Amino acid sequence: MGKNNFDKSNFDDENKLIRIRHDKLEELKKNNKDPFEITKSNIDTLNKNIIDDFASYENKKVCVAGRLMTRRIMGKASFCDLRDASAKIQVYITRDNIGADNYLEFKKMFDIGDFIEIAGDVFKTHKGEISIRAEKIILLAKSLRQPPEKFHGLTDQETRYRQRYLDLLTNEDVKQKFILRSKIIKSIRKFFDERDFLEVETPILQNIAGGANARPFITHHNALDMNMYMRIALELPLKKLIIGGFDKVYELGRVFRNEGLSIKHNPEFTELEVYQAYADCHDMMDLTENLFRFIAEEIFGGYIIKCDNLEIDLARPFDKISMLDAVKKYADIDFDKINLEQAKNLARERNLDCKDYYLKGDVLNLFFEEYAEKNLVMPTFLLDHPVEISPLTKRKKDNKDYTERFELFIMGREFANAYSELNDPVEQRQRFLYQEKLRLCGNEEANLNDEEFLTAMEYGMPPTGGLGIGVDRLIMLFTDSRSIRDVLFFPTLKSVDR
Repeated sequence: MGKNNFDKSNFDDENKLIRIRHDKLEELKKNNKDPFEITKSNIDTLNKNIIDDFASYENKKVCVAGRLMTRRIMGKASFCDLRDASAKIQVYITRDNIGADNYLEFKKMFDIGDFIEIAGDVFKTHKGEISIRAEKIILLAKSLRQPPEKFHGLTDQETRYRQRYLDLLTNEDVKQKFILRSKIIKSIRKFFDERDFLEVETPILQNIAGGANARPFITHHNALDMNMYMRIALELPLKKLIIGGFDKVYELGRVFRNEGLSIKHNPEFTELEVYQAYADCHDMMDLTENLFRFIAEEIFGGYIIKCDNLEIDLARPFDKISMLDAVKKYADIDFDKINLEQAKNLARERNLDCKDYYLKGDVLNLFFEEYAEKNLVMPTFLLDHPVEISPLTKRKKDNKDYTERFELFIMGREFANAYSELNDPVEQRQRFLYQEKLRLCGNEEANLNDEEFLTAMEYGMPPTGGLGIGVDRLIMLFTDSRSIRDVLFFPTLKSVDR
């Protein structure tokens, strides 16, 4: 057996429990019982199967495996709780059933957090608890660190995010939230698959970071000796597929934006983007309402969801309001009656961050974000965005200063963004050139000019409706989570010295 090279001198008095566990592992190795040499388990069922269908398992032999959660040693007999991925089950262990040597080893060498295999028959205790009477017990893997708070629950927020595996071990509600996340994503796929949309994949590494107003992450391709960008959106490659002849496509994928951290933002997040040829933003509006209802019915069996102690009825038609009317209502400013200079002066009077290069539409959006956004609590489609902040969107026919675009707001948060996609390559080039001017003015989030995309558009792009949804925020809504970090397994955190 190989020697345990663990340096005990690295431990101080506060780490005695860790040292004891290493001592146990070393003793096991000396006795040719190294648990880490075991390559598999002979499990034949899950704990949940036994609990849910006790009548079929009663008095039958089973073999289960999982993590040792608790132990109650009582002389010649003991109880312990074993948790696998499906559920927790009680195990009854006696010296007579497993043998004196094995029982002594269980008492001396096993610790909370160890992975073990239990073979035995299923029964109910006199208190009515479904249990397994152990006939054989095997140590599969040794836990060399004491679990936090003896599995009573990990509460420190920073530790929960930084060491998510401990959070999952100790907080069952957290685990269930992530199971719900998986179910929601499956329901999204089901919704679009049933409507004949084709799920596709597009590149994460791109020559141009386009499709959104955001600062990109930059990396370097060694073989090509060129800088590349982590994608900030899925939009432009998906539109190329529409140009190439696909009528309905969608992608669920990670995007990366080099921005700050908040309860609503993580630099790496999951986005859904959907494109449908021969459709417009009104079709995308219907699609969005139906998607939210579909998820609610699939997950909860109804259309009522609860968030921040409020009930949201997704069965009701979503409200609609234009950005102009929202600012008029919540900021008490009628942008139809003021010019650019007056708009800027009003913004500065109210201490808003109004850049010198802003046009009237930029200032309108500034007022919306400050005064109106937080008031859109029930599901509301915000309509008619200014062309200045919508570089990839068709103009409205009856008012060229505004576009055929909507955003969906719930609880004061944006959940969806959709357009009647601009398909005129000449105007798109002009929009990109304007975005380049914005970058020269200091706007690092302005779109980059993408000549490859413009070339593709010049081959002809049909009228198209496009929709983007932040999946993590959507999951926050359906799981009643206050922070995006609560729905990401591994949120981005500042590094710490270890």
